[in-house]
Amino acid sequence: MAEDAGSRIEVANLLSLGEDLVGVLVGSKDGEALAQACDGARMLRSACRSESGDLELQIKEYQEKINSFKEKLDKAKAETVTDEELNTLQNEMEEKLRGEQQLRQDLRAVSDELDNLDRQRTSIEERKDSVKKKEKDMLKAQSMLSMCVSVTNMMPDFEDQEKISGYIVDKNRKKLDKFEFGKTMSPVEICDKLWKMI
Repeated sequence: MAEDAGSRIEVANLLSLGEDLVGVLVGSKDGEALAQACDGARMLRSACRSESGDLELQIKEYQEKINSFKEKLDKAKAETVTDEELNTLQNEMEEKLRGEQQLRQDLRAVSDELDNLDRQRTSIEERKDSVKKKEKDMLKAQSMLSMCVSVTNMMPDFEDQEKISGYIVDKNRKKLDKFEFGKTMSPVEICDKLWKMI
């Protein structure tokens, strides 16, 4: 029974660690944190598999003990043992069977946790790929903006979405003049006015 309690405590700790891992994953948006969480999930999965292997070994040991008790019981019946001895052997066998059932339940719980961790790992990897794509798109957009500023000597201002605005800059990107146009003007009129400002 002490071994069962130890197994339950370890499973409870494992579930607690899994919940902590989920909390970290939900709260984190950083690619590096996601990678670390993924590594943690892999380590947890490995620990779960190790625990699962240990539980299977214990089940085999209990099955061997149960078989041994069954043999003893059969032998005892053949030798016409007393009712008290027979009851003792039956009680021991029933206790071992209950222990085996508990181990099987624990094994199912660990298996379910492994499946859950696999799903979380897949989700983390998808998020990581998404973050990398967004970073790549951001670098591409920054390069495009830098090229446009270098060619046109105009730096747009994206903060005010109600109007078209920005600055005319020199080669050192020092702001010289600010421009601002309403969105009601046609693109041709805006281009014409910008051309005159240059």
